[in-house]
Amino acid sequence: MAELRERARAKVNLTLHVLGRRADGYHDLESLVAFAECADGLTFTEAADFSLSVTGPRAADCGDLTDNLVAKAARLLAERVPQLKSGAFVLDKHLPAAAGIGGGSADAAATLRLLAGANALRHDDARLVAAAQAAGADVPVCLLSSGCMMRGAGERVTPMPLPRLPCVLINPGVPVPTRDVFAAIGLKSGDTFAPPAGSTNAIAWPTGSAKPDDWLVAIASGRNDLEPVAVKIQPVIAAVLSLLREAQGCTLARMSGSGATCFALFDTDASAMAAAARLKGLHPKWWVEASALS
Repeated sequence: MAELRERARAKVNLTLHVLGRRADGYHDLESLVAFAECADGLTFTEAADFSLSVTGPRAADCGDLTDNLVAKAARLLAERVPQLKSGAFVLDKHLPAAAGIGGGSADAAATLRLLAGANALRHDDARLVAAAQAAGADVPVCLLSSGCMMRGAGERVTPMPLPRLPCVLINPGVPVPTRDVFAAIGLKSGDTFAPPAGSTNAIAWPTGSAKPDDWLVAIASGRNDLEPVAVKIQPVIAAVLSLLREAQGCTLARMSGSGATCFALFDTDASAMAAAARLKGLHPKWWVEASALS
């Protein structure tokens, strides 16, 4: 069988609204999600047994490969699909880990897409969807890897016709454990979360024929409810956001997920690339990428 390839694109939460905490302990969320052009790479070659090797500039960040989400996703699908064809995976790791951009979740989703292709499974096969949900809250949305509205604890995903949006992504290399961020919000099971004063969860999202400027207005009317909490845990996030907002051509800057990665939308690819080059020069140890979301 020929080698199959997939790209595991970085996930960016353009908005992230906390609605409350469910009786099962999970937080109820609503998030407009886009995916960046920067990505990990994953290749698959059919073989008798599963194996995983890692290459790339961030291979050392992957740790114990038996605990990697690629291995977990393959195992979860094998539990649901009798005689699943598996094989050798090679992960080319470029995205920072535990950074609020779903790097591991995107890798898991790419694994499921590759195995679906090798085993002639439809993209909406219930077993594939169930394996994605079991792999992690961000894996179902990463399975689609295109503009989506994600609801609940990540299990409800609706495609959204996002335009291409030039952007810059920055991760300052500090840890922001997701568990700590949600714990700091302080919701108990059954609690609801009130939007900040002057904010609303009821956003009129544009349709597929809308212009990028219409999307920018709608996105700007949202927020990331985890951002203020994450800033208290890692104040450098506020510094990152300030630098992005000061950049020429920036139209909006916000934190993604539970952090610490932040993103800024720009008016053109040229202004995004210029800003990224300047910020890389100022902070060479940060992960800085000019990209685009869609």
